[in-house]
Amino acid sequence: MPPLVLLAGMNCSADLWTGCGLDDAITPVLAESSVVAQVDRLLSELPPLFVLGGLSLGAVVAMALAVRAPERAAALCLVSTNAKGPTSAQYAEWQEWVDRLDAGESPRDLQAGILGALLSPAAMAASPELVDRTLAMADDTGSAVLRRQLEMQMTRTDLRPDLPRVEVPTLVVSGAQDAICPPEFHTEIASRLRRGRVVTLEGGHLLPLERPDAFGELVRMWRERSCRDG
Repeated sequence: MPPLVLLAGMNCSADLWTGCGLDDAITPVLAESSVVAQVDRLLSELPPLFVLGGLSLGAVVAMALAVRAPERAAALCLVSTNAKGPTSAQYAEWQEWVDRLDAGESPRDLQAGILGALLSPAAMAASPELVDRTLAMADDTGSAVLRRQLEMQMTRTDLRPDLPRVEVPTLVVSGAQDAICPPEFHTEIASRLRRGRVVTLEGGHLLPLERPDAFGELVRMWRERSCRDG
């Protein structure tokens, strides 16, 4: 079976996948300043064939890689993401974060300001440890890497026209309470894929953190089926 590669989202670390039962996964850090450069690096460092999953910005990179080098990805899993090009509001928000980093704020400070968008209200109320893990992932990311990830965000393009070229089995997973990338974003992505399947789980943007058991089982079953059936 091809190895599993998982790409975490912006200001997140590999702890995003902890508890999902996906401990054999390769978890590269997104540390380049453009989507193109990040895809270049992954193609140069990863095995010839792999199963590729990503969340948010990680899924944007995964889609870009699958479009550019379809022979390298045996299957895809796209989680909590958006294939559209950035809006003017997003550019402004990313630039504001760059400015705040340059002014001395930390990745933790910035993460703390959007906790309500990253985690569902139910998770924040019932599982305060998830707040601690979300903030700790920002600490692990660090200012230099987060700055490059923000620069990478600004190089995103509209991937929707290219998605029909992706022919591998693709699992598209959304959180029903995702305030950043709502379920309809994922329905649109799947509708443009030749072999896309949408699954929605209860939870927010950081779905693997909130629903590790359900998410992990879903990914394991999809990976096994995709590699078996091709």
